[in-house]
Amino acid sequence: MKCSKARDRANSFRPILQKIVLLISIFPWLHGISAYATNLKPETSASFDHYVRIAEARMENNLEGARFLVIDQLPEGQRKQAYEQLHRGEIFIQEMNVQDGNGPIRIPNGLVHHWAGVIFIPKATLKEVNDVLQDYENEARIYDPEIRRAKLISQNGNQSKVYLQFFSKSIITVVLDGYFDVTLKSIDKTRSESYSHSTRIVEVTNPGTADEHERTDGGDHGYMWRLNSYWRVQEKDGGVYVQNESITLTRTVPVMLAWIVNPLIKSLPRDVLAHMLNDTQDAVRKKSKGSMAAPLEDKGN
Repeated sequence: MKCSKARDRANSFRPILQKIVLLISIFPWLHGISAYATNLKPETSASFDHYVRIAEARMENNLEGARFLVIDQLPEGQRKQAYEQLHRGEIFIQEMNVQDGNGPIRIPNGLVHHWAGVIFIPKATLKEVNDVLQDYENEARIYDPEIRRAKLISQNGNQSKVYLQFFSKSIITVVLDGYFDVTLKSIDKTRSESYSHSTRIVEVTNPGTADEHERTDGGDHGYMWRLNSYWRVQEKDGGVYVQNESITLTRTVPVMLAWIVNPLIKSLPRDVLAHMLNDTQDAVRKKSKGSMAAPLEDKGN
């Protein structure tokens, strides 16, 4: 049994390791990409806002009836397989795509990463999951190391303003400060949703030092310009289904390198989503056992 678990861990780690090896192999080219600044242009922002409006209209339409989760919107055979997958303890992840009446929405000078994932937590309750999702001060503990700092800035009823500091270290270290407006909505006794819209995302210079500060020199590299996140929670089948749908805006890459870099750019959000759902599940299980510790101290040093 122990050998089987060890093999499972090795198999789950192997795809990430392969990506790291590939990234290292193209390091000289990626270093060139990261070196230049590319600020968010008005036309890019406007196109992203258009994309989000259509995506959110689709989400709103699916509130009614039996289409609350993305798996409920699948054809019958695929829907059944997805539920079986979730009840085996696996994560369901799907790349999403939004179109308007004219076809795919073009985002000039930008890339949209739109993914949805669902996980099933047996024996959990709606309240336990919502308690974790609203535990803003503890997000640095729950989603370590991707989130280094978290703070609830203000709260008024179901409206909150939240600060998060994101951390990513691979070939280069990227630290971003993000500010979000978060809204919680109770739908009925078994369903709820929350959504957050980034109001400002800015790169951090000299992170972890006495000179750490947000960039004001116009040297943004476009690692993440916008991030909207949508949670849906449904209690049924002896547990809780937890869904996250995220829409992220980043810069594009040079055409001559797109064939190498774009597959990595597309796969990394999927990996982050899987980790986030697993971390949420772990936090819910800990909370249900009464083992959630006091809020974590600042991890910036």
